Amino acid sequence: LMASNGRQEEQMFQLSMKGDGPLRECLTIVTGKGEARGYVGNPRLGEIFTLKEAIGEGTVQVVKNHPDWPRPYNGITAITHGDIDRDVGIYLAESEQRSCALAAATSWNGILCTAAGGYLVERLPDCPPETMAHMERNLAKLVEMNGDDAEAALPTKLMLEGKTAVDIASILLDGLGMEPLGQLEPKPKCPCSSEKLVRSLRLLPREEVDTILREEGKVEARCEFCGTVYRMGKEEIEKNVLEATGDASNDSDWEKEIEDKSGN
Repeated sequence: LMASNGRQEEQMFQLSMKGDGPLRECLTIVTGKGEARGYVGNPRLGEIFTLKEAIGEGTVQVVKNHPDWPRPYNGITAITHGDIDRDVGIYLAESEQRSCALAAATSWNGILCTAAGGYLVERLPDCPPETMAHMERNLAKLVEMNGDDAEAALPTKLMLEGKTAVDIASILLDGLGMEPLGQLEPKPKCPCSSEKLVRSLRLLPREEVDTILREEGKVEARCEFCGTVYRMGKEEIEKNVLEATGDASNDSDWEKEIEDKSGN
């Protein structure tokens, strides 16, 4: 969410950490609107591993895209620490040449997340040394206020004490003339739908769809992000998949087809 802040509403930011640990992968996708979704490769891992052990060695991968771009931007660096915020900070420095102060953490009570937040402060090219020195003093002050409690990593202890995102930003930018330019409330949103399942089936070879119908008599698919299960019987598949005439591989044709169905 922090790395995607300030982008156009249509822009997409995808961050994944793929490792050889038992978690296998964690992936999140955020839009410029603050709509977020994500999943982990092994959600039933339990609490017997630290985050570093769960992720293991691997890569940090970032994908950015916009409907108007000819192709997405891709970046990749190695997982160094196994802490997501520190490894993302290394990615920003190595792959995008961005100098940032970054921290992110969560606090848990059993399976209940009691606090989640962080900050990302980026040094711009024309930032004078005096401003950087002042910023470093503010960072040290924030770290001191949060304390060194391992149970509440920076800045979750402050959040548990009632500090808001604006409060934390005010501490970080104290003495630098901070003016809030806008606030965005993140919200979970998954774009999965039964129409997208139909499109996926239409992109398969006809013989493969016939084999599925002959052997299973139905199709069942589960969204990796939100867990919604979609089921389609033989008659519905034949009507929406086998009898369709449009080109499902063409985005414009597919969007027009959905619009026509909605209009009807």
